[in-house]
Amino acid sequence: MAPNFVNTGDSTLDVKIREYLTWNNDEKAEKEIQALMQQGDVKTLSNLFLKRLEFGTAGLRGRMGPGYNQMNDLVIIQTGQGLAKYLMKTIPDVKEKGIILGYDGRYNSKRFAELTAAIFLNHDIKVYMYSKLCPTPFIPYGVLKYKCAAGVMVTASHNPKEDNGYKVYWDNGSQIISPHDKGIQNSILENLEPLQSSWDTSNVYNHSLFKDPLDEVMNTYFNDIKNNVLYPEINKNTPLKFVYTPVHGVGHNYMIEAFKVANFKPFIVVEEQKDPDPEFSTVKFPNPEEPSALELSIKTANKNGSTIILANDPDADRLACAVKKPNGEWHIFSGNELGGLLGWWMLHTLRVRKPDANIADTYMLASTVSSKILASMAKKEGFKFEETLTGFKWMGNRASELIKSGKTVLFAYEEAIGFMCGSHVLDKDGVSAATCVAEMAAYLQTIGLTLIDKINEIYCEYGHHISDNSYWICHEKEVINSIFNRLRNFGGKENAYPTCILGGRYTITSVRDLTTGYDNTKPGNKAVLPVSKSSQMITFTFKNGLVCTLRTSGTEPKVKYYNELCASPDQKDLKQLQGILSEMVAAIVEEFLQPNENKLIPRSS
Repeated sequence: MAPNFVNTGDSTLDVKIREYLTWNNDEKAEKEIQALMQQGDVKTLSNLFLKRLEFGTAGLRGRMGPGYNQMNDLVIIQTGQGLAKYLMKTIPDVKEKGIILGYDGRYNSKRFAELTAAIFLNHDIKVYMYSKLCPTPFIPYGVLKYKCAAGVMVTASHNPKEDNGYKVYWDNGSQIISPHDKGIQNSILENLEPLQSSWDTSNVYNHSLFKDPLDEVMNTYFNDIKNNVLYPEINKNTPLKFVYTPVHGVGHNYMIEAFKVANFKPFIVVEEQKDPDPEFSTVKFPNPEEPSALELSIKTANKNGSTIILANDPDADRLACAVKKPNGEWHIFSGNELGGLLGWWMLHTLRVRKPDANIADTYMLASTVSSKILASMAKKEGFKFEETLTGFKWMGNRASELIKSGKTVLFAYEEAIGFMCGSHVLDKDGVSAATCVAEMAAYLQTIGLTLIDKINEIYCEYGHHISDNSYWICHEKEVINSIFNRLRNFGGKENAYPTCILGGRYTITSVRDLTTGYDNTKPGNKAVLPVSKSSQMITFTFKNGLVCTLRTSGTEPKVKYYNELCASPDQKDLKQLQGILSEMVAAIVEEFLQPNENKLIPRSS
């Protein structure tokens, strides 16, 4: 029994706390647990010890702190032990193939990576681990370069500073999906007791099976970027001044190198945000999707006469971009706008480089909640377009399958500012995407266009695709479930979905429910895309071209909504289209989500 142990009155809880304290080797964690027991905080203790972090979006992500339901040394050791055992069981030559590890600048990230390295080395499995903070894309890139069995990136991306995560990639260079996520989770539960050697990281860096791949990967990764540059002389001579921010993350040094090999002059960095800072001290949320995260970038750009901003999130796998309009205001591109622009640019690049390329064997991908602009482009241009479930794990794995079958995957994106330009990295990559956007902007400038002009041209050619995406916060899972169950039994009728909004003014022509597997556009009403009963997701398509998806988040307490009005090219009145979109979104929120009745918290709160 641990010293100063105070019984909580719940025998099951007491057993779990004793078990944790027996296995734990972290004094700080023990003190926090003892304090909670002294306070008699059974509710918090129950949440920490009777629940467990489970593999979700390609691994673990959660708040750092003691207990099985948070990120800490013991949970990381248990996870590493389970992952090692699963790989040994699943991939026979895992010891020779090895695993590649990286970490960002968050609290404990390096520690968690070192603990993982120690576990794999103790199992005589080769370990490649970057010696410095690295972008998340360096892990999937490294998996393919070294033909590793798996990769792990310790990062919580753009989550709050209190969080960390453990992102796992499979040997195909993509984030893990079923059945590996469940297999790893089961293996963790079978290997919970930490080996004493798992705590010892003292021999990691001088172990015979340890290798630092940073220099080699820097060389080949940036050589790949250099080889993809289309107009080096235009880049060299562009009058555009770029402002860049890594938002207190890892991206600064890597973007310096990307600009160098792409033949650009150095960018202007946001000084206050250029160095890794686990406190994220200048932003409320370290997420460049949030306009507030770009305030210092805009200030820096205005001060230096720059008209374009590039921003990575803290692990540099996502990209935001903003440009200054002639009236002095700044336009922050949505992920869907950047997706349309980069889709056009990647097709332009292919046609310049390989005029005789077989476009019919070329693919672009997007998640189901992203804009349909690539689908509209594909119809006219002749390339193939595929839609996947939300999340780059699905796009990366599908891209891997297509490549193995001899197809070219040119581009993939999700509306949450994640972009995969080419197929060197089978995941979103904010560094290569930033280089592509910079080169596209430089090229367009030579023909008198801005990025805003070009996206407008794209919409004129393929039809306006205008979006209204947001979310409501809800911490009660039961409330979220009741919202979606109501939509499946609408008007009190069992297995009946809504057929319209605003009293019949806008009718619904199709419904796809990827929680239950229902899709009334497919034979037998069975959905083609994979189904997940653990998350909520329903898509409604309206007669006038609006596509609405309501879904829950895999990592946050949110009910998200995505609405896109896909107009035909002959519908030119943008103001009228925006009015229709606003009216429909307001009705969808009120009639489907019922925020007042369900006490949902608005996004801005």
